[in-house]
Amino acid sequence: MKRQIFAAEHDAFRDTVRAFLTKEVLPHYAQWEKDGIVSREAWRAAGRQGLLGLAVPEEYGGGGEPDFRFAAVLAEEFTRAGAAGLAVGLHNDIVGPYLTSLADDEQKRRWLPGFCSGETVTAIAMTEPGAGSDLQAIRTSAEDRGDHWVLNGTKTFISNGILADLVVVVAKTTPEGGAKGLSLLVVERGAEGFERGRNLDKIGQKAQDTAELFFHDVRVPKENLLGELNGAFVHLMTNLAQERMAIAVSGIAAAEHLLEITTQYVKEREAFGRPLARLQHTRFEIAEMATECAVTRTFIDRCIVDHSNGELDAVHASMAKWWATELQKRVADRCLQLHGGYGYMNEYPVARAFVDGRIQTIYGGTTEIMKEIIGRSLLG
Repeated sequence: MKRQIFAAEHDAFRDTVRAFLTKEVLPHYAQWEKDGIVSREAWRAAGRQGLLGLAVPEEYGGGGEPDFRFAAVLAEEFTRAGAAGLAVGLHNDIVGPYLTSLADDEQKRRWLPGFCSGETVTAIAMTEPGAGSDLQAIRTSAEDRGDHWVLNGTKTFISNGILADLVVVVAKTTPEGGAKGLSLLVVERGAEGFERGRNLDKIGQKAQDTAELFFHDVRVPKENLLGELNGAFVHLMTNLAQERMAIAVSGIAAAEHLLEITTQYVKEREAFGRPLARLQHTRFEIAEMATECAVTRTFIDRCIVDHSNGELDAVHASMAKWWATELQKRVADRCLQLHGGYGYMNEYPVARAFVDGRIQTIYGGTTEIMKEIIGRSLLG
C-alpha cells in the first residue's frame, strides 16, 4: 500500500538523510562498533547537515520544524541503515522536547545552539541500578543549598553516557514527595564530582555508548533546574509519548526492512535443488510477516499524523510502542531462521538487526508497562 502521510518536502528530506548516511556514517560504522562509540565528528557532521534540532526554533540554530513526520523519516532511514550507534533520535526526540518546552530563555541561549550544531551531545538519566520503570524508586537526590543543589546518586544504562556534554538528571528534591518530589537538573560536562563509569558491554548496538554515571556531591547551579521544582513526574509523562512513538517508528521500519532483505534472500538461496521461495512453508512465513507489517504500518502512520497534529495520547503511543517493537522482535527471529546458518553470521544484516533490535521492547518502557498503561485506561 502506498503511504499517504508524506509530502514532497519529507521525500526531499529522506534523500538528504540517505546521502548523509552514505557519506558520513556507513563508511565508519564498523570501526565505531569496534570502538564502542561514534566519533564526535559524526555529531558535528549531522549538525552541519541540519539533522539535529529539527524542532528547535531557528533563532537557536534549529530547523524550526515541529512536524514529527521529519523525525519519523530520520528514524526510518537510520533504522534501515542499521546505524543505531549515532543516537540522533535520542538527542532530537527524547532530550530535545525537554529543552525546547521547559528551558527558560537564558537556558535556551546557553544550550540549544550547541545542541543543534552537534558540539553538545545530550543524554537523559532516569534509570538507576534499583529503579527502571518505577520512578518512585529513584534514590538519586538533590539537596537545596541556597544558590545551588548538591546532587548524589548513581544512574545506569544511560545512552550517550560517555559522549554526553549535557545530562538531564531525574533526582529527588523532596524526599517525602515520592514520584511527585522529583525534579530535572541539568549536569554539564566537567562538573566536579560527576564521573562516568565503564562503557557497558551490550549484546547489540555496539557503536552506541551506554554508561553508568556517578554523582558525588555535585554542585548544580539553581539556574540548571529544568522546568518546575518537583515537576519532573508531569514533565516525564508529557514527553514519554513522543519517546515511545520514536521507538515504534523504528520498530516497524526495522521489521519492514528485515522482510525486504529476507524476501530477496529466499529467492536467491537454494535448498534441495530449488529456491527457498518455492517452498510452501517459506511462502507462508513471508505472507504472514508481510500482512502483519502492512497492518502495523497503517496504525503507526496514523499515530505519526496524530502526533504531528498534537492529538496523540499516551495510551495510543503505548499501543504503538508495544505492538511495533514486539513485531520487530518476532520478524527478526523468523527472518534469521529463514537465513539458516548464514543468519547467525555477523556479516549478514539480519544477524546484527536481531541483536540490535532486542532492546526495543525494553527501553522507553517495557512491553509489560505499556500493557499496564493501556489496561488502566480501559479498566481503571
